[in-house]
Amino acid sequence: MASSVRELAEKTPTGRDRYIDLLRVASLGTVVVGHWLMATVTVGDDGRTAVGNLLAAVPGLQLLTWALQIMPVFFFVGGFSHALSYRSLSRKAPESGGSVYSAFLRARLQRLLRPTMVFIGVWGFAALALQLLGEGGALLDVTLRLVAQPLWFIGIYLAMVAFTPPLLALHERYGWGAFGALVLAAGAVDVARFAFGVPYVEFLNFAFVWLAVHQLGFLRADGRLRVPALMAVAGLAGAAALVALGPYPLSMVGMPGERVSNMAPPTFALLCHGMWLVGAVELLRAPAVRWLARPRVWRGVVAANGVSMTAFLWHLTAMLGVYGVLIAADVPLPEPATGAWWAQVPLRMAAAAVLTALLVAAFRRFEKPVAAREQPAAGAASGPAAAVGVTLCLFGVLGLSMVGFGGLLEGRTAMLVAVRVTAPVAVGMALAGWLLVERAGRGAGALPAGARR
Repeated sequence: MASSVRELAEKTPTGRDRYIDLLRVASLGTVVVGHWLMATVTVGDDGRTAVGNLLAAVPGLQLLTWALQIMPVFFFVGGFSHALSYRSLSRKAPESGGSVYSAFLRARLQRLLRPTMVFIGVWGFAALALQLLGEGGALLDVTLRLVAQPLWFIGIYLAMVAFTPPLLALHERYGWGAFGALVLAAGAVDVARFAFGVPYVEFLNFAFVWLAVHQLGFLRADGRLRVPALMAVAGLAGAAALVALGPYPLSMVGMPGERVSNMAPPTFALLCHGMWLVGAVELLRAPAVRWLARPRVWRGVVAANGVSMTAFLWHLTAMLGVYGVLIAADVPLPEPATGAWWAQVPLRMAAAAVLTALLVAAFRRFEKPVAAREQPAAGAASGPAAAVGVTLCLFGVLGLSMVGFGGLLEGRTAMLVAVRVTAPVAVGMALAGWLLVERAGRGAGALPAGARR
């Protein structure tokens, strides 16, 4: 792989925004390290295993989430890349004759959905086999639920890809006005939720908050984020004021037992947090670009980008695997936040990193883009078929993130907005949607280089 990474790094187009690639890797890497650090596993005197959160044990550390909750940066990067990709495909549309939308979906989702479907398939098969064999236990049962939770991010990202064409059109017509409308909508949702107690309205902010952050990526693609310092200050001040004076918690990630979470569903405070982060990373752009000009540094970013999604999908599997080995070997697990617990942190994280690397080595080939092949132009139905496919994927992946892989045969359910879903149904929806996206996109002709960014 080293030689291919070197070749890819050397062939990087001069005009490529390397900082965007760094932000993509850094945001996913921060999430991984944050999960490894925050997770706590303890074994009680009765032998029961409990999985908790360091931030619940030490509430003062929740302020760290104002730096570690960096998913808004990933969605901001997504908006930038989606704008370039869709415009590139649109310019090629007259000569390819295919559906721009279906080709765009396949181009953007190929490296996302293939490793995700492999992850779902492997864990689904393992969960079914364990249940048929009668295997279980506290840590195993929790693992079957927890390893699926990061899939929520995949579901939100699918929605962003699906809505890129109409939102990009709004951006091109109204610019900052389109972003402002989403901000106002997110604020109105929170007013309706907290001031008037309107039921279920909060779920609209899954769209308004994250799509507003995504819209900032469009503005970045057009070079219109000219005052990042103002955005950072306004976002930080807004988030601080909302937390200090409103019903919003300090933590920018969900906490067990909290009546209100800034994450699920997202709040206006989280949107302010996203604005602060986007402004902050834009302020770091100039020194980072100089650093990325070093060949060795850029090769590292290229290599990491090639496996980042695979590492993200499997990092919780690795972390819980490490804890499982420690429990099986009767290694004492100290109480969270004690001196002994902190002393174990570097060793546990190093072991989780090694196990993640092994899992990446096993599954990274599924993240490699499939070479585009010339095929007949897609028919008129390919666009609607792709839209149906991405919708099925979205609901399937979100549903699985909520219900997990446990209880496949019992039909264990979880509430997705106002609909109950089971793991088998969620898996079936995700698989069917992925196949539709793949089939619809293949007919659109070869993809231009800009679409694969």
